Amino acid sequence: MRPSRYVRYDCDFGCPVEACLEVIGGKWKGVILFHLLGGTKRFGELSRLMPAVTQRMLTRALRELEADGIVARVVYPEVPPKVEYSLSPFGKTLAPALEVLRGWGSKYLEEIVRIRRDRGARPDA
Repeated sequence: MRPSRYVRYDCDFGCPVEACLEVIGGKWKGVILFHLLGGTKRFGELSRLMPAVTQRMLTRALRELEADGIVARVVYPEVPPKVEYSLSPFGKTLAPALEVLRGWGSKYLEEIVRIRRDRGARPDA
């Protein structure tokens, strides 16, 4: 895991919520994890599922998730190279939390968009 800021919080062992957000936070990580809940995906599949994300950003997010032990990356010795991404056993432990976040987002999406529009922000910002 990268050096993090959550150790400064008023928790004996670092704040658990901040620790979790440190790992899964970032503009595209949640979406990547949600897609990987559905099973193993190749880079191109993930890229097609998320057309707004650049290849550079997708690569960066996948590398960070892999470095944090959340995503498993398998490279097959083929030409052209075949690389698959899936949730690691550790990453699969996030499934219940991701489902709760998805449910909350579904329930309050219209409210979130309205609030952001009212303050002049882009709804997807």
